[in-house]
Amino acid sequence: MKATLKVFKYQLQDLMRSRWILGYTLLFLLLTGGLFRFGGDSQRVVLSLMNAILLLIPLVSLLFGTIYLYHAREFTELLLAQPVSRSALFAGLYSGLAGPLAVAFVIGVGIPCAIYGTADRESTRPVLLLLATGVLLTLVFTAIACVVALRFEDRAKGLGVALLLWLLATVVYDGLVLLVAIGFSDYPLETPMLVLTFLNPVDLGRVLMVLQFDIAALMGYTGAVFQGFFGGARGLTLAGTALVAWTAIPLALGLWSFRRKDF
Repeated sequence: MKATLKVFKYQLQDLMRSRWILGYTLLFLLLTGGLFRFGGDSQRVVLSLMNAILLLIPLVSLLFGTIYLYHAREFTELLLAQPVSRSALFAGLYSGLAGPLAVAFVIGVGIPCAIYGTADRESTRPVLLLLATGVLLTLVFTAIACVVALRFEDRAKGLGVALLLWLLATVVYDGLVLLVAIGFSDYPLETPMLVLTFLNPVDLGRVLMVLQFDIAALMGYTGAVFQGFFGGARGLTLAGTALVAWTAIPLALGLWSFRRKDF
């Protein structure tokens, strides 16, 4: 635990000086503040932010995480020469990478929401859910970045895979789901659509956010199914558990690779 905390503190100090983190925070500050200034009420701002967050967080977490871990290879090799367990080192690297990204997002979105959205109490729950979803997506895609950086030695190939995963999760997957819905429209698709939602953390976050505003009809004929399943506390709990699992599984794969990797 002491080794993990030391690595985490070093990573935190290093990343806090990074222009990436500063720019990431300013991006969300300007985006959120601009939407509140010109976009209208809090609910409209949250919906607009949802679309931006579902694209930006996976992209930045994957690319920044992959690039940083490649650049930290010499630092990792140095620490491995010390009496530090690989599990503790991996935990420190991951937490020191995911933590600043999550904090930057919360600051960038949370401060404008606290300043401009305090008068609208009805938006408190959607804003909190938006922040929680963004943090969970940060943890998920940073864990996936760890797997990519450990799996591929070549940096160019690793970055290419990270971009491909982002495209699959944010763009291609929705198209495939639409093709399934059209091709099998004569069959009951409630259960398959729910399963497909859980197989993509981006879609899972989108569904949760859309349903908070009671606009499930915009999601097509499966909207009523999603509303009935995710609308209650059980659905929210299960969805949150699914996002946690999306973090735990890549982390387990990353730890397994880190323990066996010959640096």
